[in-house]
Amino acid sequence: MARKCDPVTTEVIRNQVQSIVEEMAIALMKSAYSTNIKERRDLSAAVFDARGRTVVQGEHLPLHLGSMLGLVEHIRNRYPEDRICPGDIFISNDPYRGGGSHLPDVAMAAPVFREGRLVLFVGNIAHHADIGGASPGSMAGNMTEVYQEGLRLPPIKIFERGSLIEDVFELILLNVRVPEERRGDYAAQFASLRLGVRRTLELYEKWGEQTIAAALDEILDATERHVRRSIARLPDGEYLFEDFMDDDGFGNQDIPIRVKIAVQGEEIVFDFTGSAPQVKGNINISWSGLQATVAYALKCLVGPDIPSNEGFYRPVRIVAPHGTIVNCAAPGATAGRAQTCQRVVDVIIGALAPALPERAIGASNGSNTSATFYGRNPANGEYYVYIETYGGGSGGRAFKDGKDGVQVHITNTSNLPIEGLETEYPLFVEDYSLVPDSCGSGKYRGGLGLRRDVRILGHTCDFSSQGDRFRRRPWGIFGGGPGRTGRMILRQGQPDQVELPSKTSGVEIRPGEVIRIQTPGAGGYGPARERDPELVRKDLREGKISPERARADYGVSVD
Repeated sequence: MARKCDPVTTEVIRNQVQSIVEEMAIALMKSAYSTNIKERRDLSAAVFDARGRTVVQGEHLPLHLGSMLGLVEHIRNRYPEDRICPGDIFISNDPYRGGGSHLPDVAMAAPVFREGRLVLFVGNIAHHADIGGASPGSMAGNMTEVYQEGLRLPPIKIFERGSLIEDVFELILLNVRVPEERRGDYAAQFASLRLGVRRTLELYEKWGEQTIAAALDEILDATERHVRRSIARLPDGEYLFEDFMDDDGFGNQDIPIRVKIAVQGEEIVFDFTGSAPQVKGNINISWSGLQATVAYALKCLVGPDIPSNEGFYRPVRIVAPHGTIVNCAAPGATAGRAQTCQRVVDVIIGALAPALPERAIGASNGSNTSATFYGRNPANGEYYVYIETYGGGSGGRAFKDGKDGVQVHITNTSNLPIEGLETEYPLFVEDYSLVPDSCGSGKYRGGLGLRRDVRILGHTCDFSSQGDRFRRRPWGIFGGGPGRTGRMILRQGQPDQVELPSKTSGVEIRPGEVIRIQTPGAGGYGPARERDPELVRKDLREGKISPERARADYGVSVD
């Protein structure tokens, strides 16, 4: 009979493993070369048991769970246990054969051995500013199949018995832009894993193998029990919602995302039947990306304090026909999958809002608005790749306004401070501000979108972008108004300017020209006429809304 672990010891061990995961993530961030990892923290870390079950996942970036869910399972399927050795490190990014969700997210895992036995895996993931392919940054909106998006890596060894496999590493670096920066980021991932191996072995020295094995099983079982209790508090029944993607960048517009959620007792089913077939553009989601997104949305609605691990999925079933935009088939392009993942969150919240009005929010900016700048720095003659994803409004809540200018839902990365941007790249930020009137009205208004104007200094650069909610506005909830859509504008002089589509590639920006990135706002919560007039006046004083909006939406006259 398997040994049980008492609740106090289990919780102590869980928190110690959580601290190891957080230390691994901090080590990766502090050691990385690229601004996308060291400043924007587009990374995560996790610990898996020997069978590949996720035991503890970093809470920082929910979508990265999708790139790690099947990582160890794919490694175990590819390598028998007698070929997994101490000192090995595995690398993978493939959405179809490696458990990933898009190619720039490169995941790594290292086995942990104790007294000759495989006991754990530690893993991390980082979004690399370039993984090769047709467009700098590997995120442009013009790619139609995974082969164009960059170098695909099935789970393979990059270290064997503690030694770097130089041929594999050289192959990877030869296929990416700015290879020295990539080398530094990969080295940071290697170091983070070595730290994780060291820390987990220290944990085994303290508690012993049997106690930790029992505790890991109990952590997963406790998470399952917690999820089941939370689901049981929902009223039984079916909940439906539909929303639409703007487009895929190739003329396919108003692309439906549909969900039917069935709650019965302690179990829940998310059925995405009726969502669009996969599209030509790269906004398709792989199966692992869908799993992570559903888990995030359910966790927000029924149990924000529930740990993220394999036990979460036991009472949850997902139905998504293969070959659809939410469960695409190879070689579908997935680089912009975060745009669609945001919409999946919106439809789940919209569906369950009647059952959870106190937890539901208006539609947030519903996008992962990203921009990539690529060029040669005139100061040193070296090429650079600068990629950033920008925040926007978050939806109005049952008790409070939505937040302004933040990353929402499954992304949760930081912004790149202006000082860091202008130090690293030949770019100048002319304006970084909130967009007035971009919020949806309501008893509690939605959050405002962001504006960033970037001037190109002394060189011509290649610009590409990804975004959504540039046509279809983020909806309000329970009578709240919709937020404003995003915009992308190339300013070539006064008054010359060109409005760009949300999904672009290879736009040439010459010295002195300015690109304006303006992100969507968010929907409000509740009827606008129920808003406290003092809150309206406060928004007026802070420049968040105009006098016209105050009068038209809220009936507040302005002196």
